[in-house]
Amino acid sequence: MALPIVQVGEAVLRARARALSPEEIRTDAVQELIEQMKETMRAAPGVGLAAPQIGLGLQLAVIEDREENLREIPQERLEELERQPVPFHVIVNPQIVLGQEKVEFFEGCLSVTGFAAAVARARTVTVDCLNERAEPVHIEAIGWYARILQHEIDHLHGNLYLDRMHRRSFMTVENYSKYWRENTHAQIREAIGW
Repeated sequence: MALPIVQVGEAVLRARARALSPEEIRTDAVQELIEQMKETMRAAPGVGLAAPQIGLGLQLAVIEDREENLREIPQERLEELERQPVPFHVIVNPQIVLGQEKVEFFEGCLSVTGFAAAVARARTVTVDCLNERAEPVHIEAIGWYARILQHEIDHLHGNLYLDRMHRRSFMTVENYSKYWRENTHAQIREAIGW
């Protein structure tokens, strides 16, 4: 069953989420929550969903960038974004280290429905966390996957992409698709002027 996704303005999106103990992670309740979050993310559709987005202040997120998400995106755009499929996985209590190099691309959020903006983020990250079985996991990510991890981990700290965006780039998803989707990021940046 897909869960309702809370929208910007809800206090839970601006609070730091609490860590889960290994014992909590293994409970039936958390395992069921993970399944519901997976279903909610896929139904939205999205590539990640953090527990605060469904109203729960827990350091838990699900991530998946499915092959079908990429089918309509031209190959040169996928290469620019460094985007490829990411299998479903769970991150709990993540600790992130950001790489030095920054890249900026448009991103949206299931909790800021209908809008997008350019956000500069680290091109590479390393994340140490627990998985859905409370086992330690080490992730090294690059490109779009690194962006997804940063976005979801921001949610666990009470931050939204709105806090990091280039304000002049903020627009509706409809207008991004209508006017800008076919342009490179550099072309959009030059045209809008940020």
